[in-house]
Amino acid sequence: MKYVDEYRNKEIAQKILRQVKSLSKKKINLMEVCGTHTVNIFRNGIKKMLPTNINLISGPGCPVCVTPIRYIDEIIALSRESDFIITTFGDMIKVPGSTSTLEKEKANGSDIRIVYSTLDALEVARNNPSKKIVFMGVGFETTSPTIASAVLKAQKDEINNFTVLSVAKIISPAMKTLLDGKEVNIDGFICPGHVSAIIGSKPYNFITTQYKVPCVICGFEPLDILQSIYMLVKQIEDGRAEVEIQYERVVKPEGNKIALDKIKEVFKVVNSDWRGIGNIPLSGLEIKDKYGKFSARKFEVEIEETKESRGCRCGEVLRGVITPHECPLFRGVCTPENPQGACMVSTEGTCAAYYKYN
Repeated sequence: MKYVDEYRNKEIAQKILRQVKSLSKKKINLMEVCGTHTVNIFRNGIKKMLPTNINLISGPGCPVCVTPIRYIDEIIALSRESDFIITTFGDMIKVPGSTSTLEKEKANGSDIRIVYSTLDALEVARNNPSKKIVFMGVGFETTSPTIASAVLKAQKDEINNFTVLSVAKIISPAMKTLLDGKEVNIDGFICPGHVSAIIGSKPYNFITTQYKVPCVICGFEPLDILQSIYMLVKQIEDGRAEVEIQYERVVKPEGNKIALDKIKEVFKVVNSDWRGIGNIPLSGLEIKDKYGKFSARKFEVEIEETKESRGCRCGEVLRGVITPHECPLFRGVCTPENPQGACMVSTEGTCAAYYKYN
């Protein structure tokens, strides 16, 4: 298939691998901070192809996985109200809260609907004017422009029963927190392609200037990932720390101005809680006061006390401190059919990738 087969060429992959092997023999830790990269690394057997001195670490790149339990508890509490309809992308349905999931609440009679876009949620609001519609605003900078667009359209069309419970995240502050924490030695970052198509390359500059850690913005095909690994190893061997764009066919240094303007118009940057990491300064997006009527935070609801699943080490997996195999629940108690943590729920979760491909 044109524009796909070119990035899956076996001979080119072997050539890149030979170049990587010839560049360095020292131990190098590279972290990907994108769930799609995590899945494609495992799906294509890339970890097994690499020389033993190149270690890939999966970071907090899955937006479902880093969503704190309290947020799940809050949306579950709203779903139990008689005049609410909860709209969400499908990967949030099975994420465990403290004592329940949206899947269980739906089975118990709550009106919870899976949508495929924010505009679908807006249409639910339009067709149910007597109900309060809440959209689960989960995601990184990739989905934030679509949420902002839905809020702006709701304003324009006067759909006042539409609201968003925003827990949108900004990825670069989390990368800073990982570097500051020093739990894992990170020699280079494989930066997300989808997010970077929106924000560009400049938000990563501080990583290279302040921390002297190389960054390469990477595409999603096997050759994209292998080439990005080569570019990172080359920087490390040359003693350089720069932000390079491997995914040039999609990502521009300045990003997507239209999308960024929509985010800036609707959202304000706030401190935000990340599952397994804690509160990260200026890492979240909350709806501005001028659009406050579209924020579901205006609803007062009693939220149960937050409880973590006993024995679940999802937080350490998200920080790259351990692999899923080191969690005592992995494959035994915790499976895709009975997930104990969000890392096993989402198709982009590290535990789910290890379970399916490793």
